[in-house]
Amino acid sequence: MKKAISVMSGGLDCTVATSIFANTHEIHAITFNYGQKAAKKEIEVSKKICEKMGWTHEVIDLPWLSQISTSSLNTDEEIPEITNDDLDDINKSQESASSVWVPARNTVFTSIALSYAESINASAIIVGWNNEEGATFPDNSKEYMEKFNELIKEGSPEKIRIEAPLIELNKEEIIKKGVEYGAPIELSYSCYKGDENPCGICESCMRRKRAFRKLGLEDKYEN
Repeated sequence: MKKAISVMSGGLDCTVATSIFANTHEIHAITFNYGQKAAKKEIEVSKKICEKMGWTHEVIDLPWLSQISTSSLNTDEEIPEITNDDLDDINKSQESASSVWVPARNTVFTSIALSYAESINASAIIVGWNNEEGATFPDNSKEYMEKFNELIKEGSPEKIRIEAPLIELNKEEIIKKGVEYGAPIELSYSCYKGDENPCGICESCMRRKRAFRKLGLEDKYEN
């Protein structure tokens, strides 16, 4: 069986993306602790997901990233709280994205994942990048993925590709994919704040909540 590195935060997107490859790849998941408010919860949830799915799991500490970051994710700055109407307001979404932006986060994560992929002869790096978040986060976009794959082709002696199966999907479509592939969505955690119970009002919580409600599905994450 082929091997794959999964960049796993324990969130909805990466859980679904990784589950899509679970029957064809031996999954090695890595979770990053970069001083984010939700680090403890993300690590806990990622471990539970991996245990359920039979994937290996490793935590990688990046203390230096929190030291240089001014993001509300890993400083004392308050994480933005938004309304449902704000989700479709590009200016509001960009303000929220700017607040939670961590310097070159996906570039750092994906580069480290590439090192791991080379070390275990993996052919894929699985990420949860998607169209909905790609609208305000440039390192979630299809263009970014394509450029990074070009870089890997030029700079790595191995045949490794970033696989982002959700890259053209919105949250509703992602949930449908999760149901289709039996992803343990009920274990995933999407809140920026990292409390035991999700806040329900940060942008990540709001996008997730809206998608489940539009589909008429219960999200055990909210209970």
